[in-house]
Amino acid sequence: MKQEKKMTGVTLAFIAFSFVWGFGNIMNGFVYFNGIQVIFSWILMFALYFVPYALMVGELGSAFKESGGGVSSWIHSTMGKKFAYYAGWTYWAVHITYIASKSSGGLKALSWAIFQKAEAYDELDTRLVQLVTFIVLIVFCYIASKGLSPLKVMTTVAGTSMFVMSLLYILMMFAAPIINPNASYVTLDFSLDNLIPNFNLGYFTNLSILVFAVGGCEKISPYVNKMKDPSKNFPKGMIFLAIMVVICAILGTISMGLMFDPSVINATEESFDSYVSNGSYWAFQKLGQYYHVGNALMVVYALCNVVGQFSTLLISIDAPLRILLGNEDSKEFIPSGLLKQNKNGAYVNGIKMVAILSGAIIVAQSFVPGAAKVLSQLNKLNSVCMPMRYLWVFAAYIALRIYNDKFSPEYRFVKNRVFGIIFGAWCFIVTAACCILGVYSDDPLTLGLNIITPFVLIALGLILPLIADRERKAGKRVA
Repeated sequence: MKQEKKMTGVTLAFIAFSFVWGFGNIMNGFVYFNGIQVIFSWILMFALYFVPYALMVGELGSAFKESGGGVSSWIHSTMGKKFAYYAGWTYWAVHITYIASKSSGGLKALSWAIFQKAEAYDELDTRLVQLVTFIVLIVFCYIASKGLSPLKVMTTVAGTSMFVMSLLYILMMFAAPIINPNASYVTLDFSLDNLIPNFNLGYFTNLSILVFAVGGCEKISPYVNKMKDPSKNFPKGMIFLAIMVVICAILGTISMGLMFDPSVINATEESFDSYVSNGSYWAFQKLGQYYHVGNALMVVYALCNVVGQFSTLLISIDAPLRILLGNEDSKEFIPSGLLKQNKNGAYVNGIKMVAILSGAIIVAQSFVPGAAKVLSQLNKLNSVCMPMRYLWVFAAYIALRIYNDKFSPEYRFVKNRVFGIIFGAWCFIVTAACCILGVYSDDPLTLGLNIITPFVLIALGLILPLIADRERKAGKRVA
């Protein structure tokens, strides 16, 4: 039998890079952290959070090599099946806000691809935009109920193309002043005073944006056991990954700094919201102007985004639901009604629950003044909710190190058990703090949405096992 070729740390780093990083991360960091001042925050975030996070994921993947790398299975092995259900529920629940944002983001991208300007979408009546967004959600829920995922391949293609576009943007932007020196560029001030951020309330309440940006590297855990000498090459690969991403973040931020003036972005609340929802399209639009190709680059980017947003929408409706409801260890905590499948194998009542919860967010935002504000709200709501799933990664790691002698991973992040627990607790606390601080907003509707959404999702996750238990006591189910 031919022996499987083992991958190197560099190969793993490049795989992980495409998982973790994207153009939207650069844009969000620039807009939310006052331009090039975000460079300081990126460096801190990668050094103090991302690197230990990635190395912990490597140890978890190595310890539970037969589990396929799922966070729920890590929790099941270390903390029991009840906590595994909560981990699975969290992973599904945080996608509720993500699904709402993909519906809106897909329409926004489609608008840019067709009309090639921000106003075509932003100046529409919010109620009309949200009605169309709700219809899009229902249509994709219907497609998901057919048990089909026809866009999975397209998601990979779109994701890869967006990744390429991100790198292309940086390369072309750095070359632009040489090729077209007479174009209009913003003068950058790299003085220390301009690079050190103002550590005010706004700074700390926006940190969830950066945590959201660098999260998700648990997807690489299955690759740990396919490496040559994991204990040596995995940490090298992750450090190389961190270096690549931080360089991309810095160069991308500088590229943005040559295009956009932070004082214009922060001039008014409307201007800020507009840059959050349209900034990435304006970036490629300006890049096309520098190279005298009109809106061609922006249209290509928008089309890639249309496919990416809508295919991710479909997968986000289908995949997390299957992970939660298809897990045999979690079924005893879930009401039997949600476990109902149609002839296509789709969890029809689960899909209806997705439509109701994501639809409620869409309907609630019908009262927001301006379509750009809707996307800005969803961006912040995702930064509050999505990192909640990372908490289970760190909880699993802490439990792994507490029961240090029970498991024998090939790779250890740190050999000392106490240091391992400290690192896990540090990342857990940072994530939780950023999620909690990210809730704050000056806008009452945004604040209400940021509070109510996590509360409802957490409460629902606690109620479902009680309903399942009542069914069991009433003899309505065997398990």
